[in-house]
Amino acid sequence: MELPGIITDFLQLSKENILLLWLAVLVAVHLMTSLVRHWSARTLPGPFPWPIVGNAAQIGSYPHIYFTRMARHYGDVFQIRLGNRPVVVLNGDAIRQALVHKGVDFAGRPDFASFRFVSGGRSMAFGNYSEWWKVHRRVAQATVRKFTTSNPDTKNAIESHVVSEVKELISLFMRETRTHGYFQPHHYLVVSTANIISALCFGKRYSHDDAEFQQVVGRNDKFTKTVGAGSIVDVMPWLQLFPNPIKTLFDQFKELNTEFYEFILAKVVEHRKTMEPSIVRDMTDALIMTLDRGMTGAPGVLLDEKYVPPTIGDIFGASQDTTSTALQWILLLLVRYPDIQNRLQEEVDKVVGRNRLPSLQDQPHLPYVMAFIYEMMRFSSFIPVTIPHSTTTDTSINGYPIPKGTVVFINQWSLNHDPQKWDHPEIFNPLRFLDEDGELNKDVTGNVLIFSMGKRRCIGEELSKMQLFLFTTLLTHQCHFEVEKQPTFDCIYGLTLKPNPFHVAVTLRD
Repeated sequence: MELPGIITDFLQLSKENILLLWLAVLVAVHLMTSLVRHWSARTLPGPFPWPIVGNAAQIGSYPHIYFTRMARHYGDVFQIRLGNRPVVVLNGDAIRQALVHKGVDFAGRPDFASFRFVSGGRSMAFGNYSEWWKVHRRVAQATVRKFTTSNPDTKNAIESHVVSEVKELISLFMRETRTHGYFQPHHYLVVSTANIISALCFGKRYSHDDAEFQQVVGRNDKFTKTVGAGSIVDVMPWLQLFPNPIKTLFDQFKELNTEFYEFILAKVVEHRKTMEPSIVRDMTDALIMTLDRGMTGAPGVLLDEKYVPPTIGDIFGASQDTTSTALQWILLLLVRYPDIQNRLQEEVDKVVGRNRLPSLQDQPHLPYVMAFIYEMMRFSSFIPVTIPHSTTTDTSINGYPIPKGTVVFINQWSLNHDPQKWDHPEIFNPLRFLDEDGELNKDVTGNVLIFSMGKRRCIGEELSKMQLFLFTTLLTHQCHFEVEKQPTFDCIYGLTLKPNPFHVAVTLRD
């Protein structure tokens, strides 16, 4: 029997041509499907996705800037595709609508493979919303609160830790200035903040030259750089199937998580050997005492001792990275705007004087300092996009239906730089947070979004703000910062938005 002509022609093709033909067919099918989805009624608006990669190539190095630009064109709610996975991006006022008014609907985490490597797969920050997660968050939040607002003794301990670290930091700054003139402060800020959270979590600080601690700090820094690779592999898992730079970074991401978790686990084991039932030395002791007894929630939900290391890992890792990044922005802004640095020093001197150090009790009397900190958070938006959310049920936002399990990106940058809310948002101006009487306007500070909101609001927000206040007041009270060459606002995007390395020189104030 004679074969049809098209089949005869097909069999005569080379293997390479057959492969190209199939690829062309797949691309055509993808384009047709995308067109149907793109133009169908009630489908979320958004940029046209390319075959295989979706919109990944269009996002670039600064996703928050791309998302904000797309929001101007498509509105506060739009959809992109990463690989073959649809992703809804929320901007502006849609963020509060989703995270507060429909908090449970948007409280999930995606089923990303990379999330399973964080804290042995039991991370609260990266864990999906469930009855287990609610108990886990309640335990973690109560533990952090014990060491911040609810207990005067532990609150004083935080202040003591920060003062001690700032004194050490200033000594190192002066040494570097004498030796090199201008130097990069980044590493010293990272180690200082890591030491504070280490003292709170483990009851121990380390020398800046300690080899073990250098490894821990280095791992966390690398984690923030490689987590982006994890995100790409999550939405394009086929990248794990063959050697390529993304796969190499993802393998490093997994290795860093394993090493960091082993460090935390060793600290917990050490604590169990040395702790006394009647003494709470630090957060690790507090969590051991709580979770060794078990913490129950809904029927069948019991958190036990296995959740001590991942909870400590979440607290230690997140606090270290966010606070050290914020401090880098504070120093950058001090040297970029000498007049603002002078005004901060004048206010601190007026309230505190020169015969003692600033303390947390001074905070209500230092409105310009607080305005500076809030403007730093708004202007830098150093957490521009939160850890990805997902929907826990079929829901909607701004009239658009969103199915259960949809990945959701929260673009905090868009809210902090919305020209409808902020006058000239591209300008750094602490005065926007002060009222006519020169007091901090809390109605305006409430519009700054940096620690998320709703069910996933950061449990370490108050701890971070306490540290930022103390670092800002102590450093401006004791030191003057200057630069030889004015740094730019160029950034490095990761879990946090870090300014590019810059050089400073430090002198002690009289």
